[in-house]
Amino acid sequence: MTSAASLLDPASNPVTYVISVLAFYGDMPDTPSRTNPQDQRQARSWFARGVPLSVVEAALLLASLRRIRPPGVPPLPRIRSLAYFQPVIEELLENPVPEGYVQYLRVKLRNIVDKASPADVQKSTFSDDR
Repeated sequence: MTSAASLLDPASNPVTYVISVLAFYGDMPDTPSRTNPQDQRQARSWFARGVPLSVVEAALLLASLRRIRPPGVPPLPRIRSLAYFQPVIEELLENPVPEGYVQYLRVKLRNIVDKASPADVQKSTFSDDR
């Protein structure tokens, strides 16, 4: 019999893992407000491969930070698929980030998004109105 705790653990439950990945994805700037079946398949494939949720979160944060452009430089096009982050997932699986780095990335992205004007960020990351 499966324990209640394991049902809620993203590492052992594919549904919880996919929901967590899609929530991270939806919180990133320049991503769609709604996910699609391809995004869900991508998240399931990461679960099947055993990609830790911490690696997925780090990849989404890192890729989002890499997209930030200085003032006066045209913005990059919006991200249209979770597959956009696949190369960064591979990068982080080959070169894991140090302990505490994900927290650093969260703070850095939050500071940038908080300082940006609404026209500069198409969707507010970490909004308080969830």
